[in-house]
Amino acid sequence: MFRTTIKLNKALWQRVKRCAESQGYSSVDEFVQHVLEKETTRIEEAESDQEIARKLKGLGYLD
Repeated sequence: MFRTTIKLNKALWQRVKRCAESQGYSSVDEFVQHVLEKETTRIEEAESDQEIARKLKGLGYLD
């Protein structure tokens, strides 16, 4: 697996650590990876929905 490092300020790191622990993640890394995967999927789906709407509008199915 590819490994990289990100920098977080101390206050955010503490918040992330507390959330990871309270939700039962085995590590902060696992929690951050899960959150990033979830958010990127949400963004990609929203972009996909917008593209579909543009195409349908262009075809005259939407006003």
